[in-house]
Amino acid sequence: MNRFEFIVITALILFVAFSLGWFTNWLVHRFTRVRQQDLGELDRMAQALHEAEEIRDQAIEYVQTRERDLTARLSQAEAELRAAMDGLREARAEAEYYRAQMEKSQG
Repeated sequence: MNRFEFIVITALILFVAFSLGWFTNWLVHRFTRVRQQDLGELDRMAQALHEAEEIRDQAIEYVQTRERDLTARLSQAEAELRAAMDGLREARAEAEYYRAQMEKSQG
């Protein structure tokens, strides 16, 4: 093999390697390329996700507001219950006092 044949064979090998690399690159980009239809679908999905997040945030805010309201109502009901129990306790004590007074006056 003389020098000219070596150069030609080397050039052919390099050309084949380049061609295979270019073809592989083309195939990879062909299969991984995002189509316009896919971009539209991604945009719709992103919009739906954004709307779902807004609805979730509104629901969380509603639940928190409702929880505060119910907690306030519960606290108010507990305060009223304590007041009623105190009144009942005082009424029982007063009734007991009057019962004892009646027993003294009768006896």
